[in-house]
Amino acid sequence: MKLGMIGCGVISRQYLASLPSLPDVQLVAVADLDRARAEAAADGLAGVRVLTVDELIADPEVDTVLNLTIPAAHAEVDLRAIAAGKNVYSEKPFAVTTEEGAQVLAAAAEAGVLVGSAPDTVLGTGTQTARAAIDDGVIGSPIAAMATMVCPGHERWHPQPDFYYVPGGGPLLDMGPYYIHALVTLLGPVSAVIGAGSRLRGERTIGSGPREGETIPVSTDTHVTGVLVHDSGVLSTLVMSFDAVATSAHPIEIHGTGGTLAVPDPNHFDGDVEVHRLGGEGWETLPVTGGHPGGGRGIGLQDMAVRGADLRASGELGQHVLEVMNSVLESAHSGVRVEIASTCERPDAVEPAVRAG
Repeated sequence: MKLGMIGCGVISRQYLASLPSLPDVQLVAVADLDRARAEAAADGLAGVRVLTVDELIADPEVDTVLNLTIPAAHAEVDLRAIAAGKNVYSEKPFAVTTEEGAQVLAAAAEAGVLVGSAPDTVLGTGTQTARAAIDDGVIGSPIAAMATMVCPGHERWHPQPDFYYVPGGGPLLDMGPYYIHALVTLLGPVSAVIGAGSRLRGERTIGSGPREGETIPVSTDTHVTGVLVHDSGVLSTLVMSFDAVATSAHPIEIHGTGGTLAVPDPNHFDGDVEVHRLGGEGWETLPVTGGHPGGGRGIGLQDMAVRGADLRASGELGQHVLEVMNSVLESAHSGVRVEIASTCERPDAVEPAVRAG
């Protein structure tokens, strides 16, 4: 897979660190509206050309576009790349609006190209070991889940945090994809949601970089909670906040008839999976039994290169999660339950070498 990367901001560093280790993916070009950032990204990378966005999309050597632009540009860049006959793999969220995401999938289907969507952290050993434990009945039949992400806000560390506080950002669309992709991977697709949200501060103060001390407006909810009704009947409770300081809760807990599973941070590829069995004496750590060990951002591209249309970090999954998130916000503002129109296959497990006991 010959890859062209559009967007050379903060997240690109993680991709650039892991792409060289992927045997079936080769980065051949980078582009950014700020050419200096693209040049810095390509510095020291043999054979990687610095192009304009237009040049990269038109380049015949590039067969797949890695879209690392800001969320508001995800759908636009994807559609342009698809029109040029390229496969696309987009950072999360898949798009800003559910309608934009649907347009991307429709265009890709018509053009006969592949669409992938971050996060691919769910392919790491953390989520996949938990997946193996659930599939092996370690906690019996799943009943409910809790997913919790709280922090005081990205403006404390990000030098250009504006996009986190406009539609397409906020804790739900920024961090929610990690948690909901994991919940769908673990428990299957979602059929309905109920949500509530708040926005108690109208501005934020940048805490680092050249704009330190500058205030920016907030135009999206910064604390969101929701209940996701999975097709299986499992209920997942979601708490996503840019307002709270800290929590002692596990990032994800899956409660079953025979025990509770503690799943590590889905923003990372690894981490311990713990189980508290019914009648047990406390938490015990499970051995790693699934996922790509030592995974980094970009293993979803490797999965795409090898599996083609059967890729696990698929556009269909990204679109389903996008609709779930936007429907939680819709429910938060309307006060009523929202049915989810889309669905997706529960992604295939990354098969473990040894099963959990």
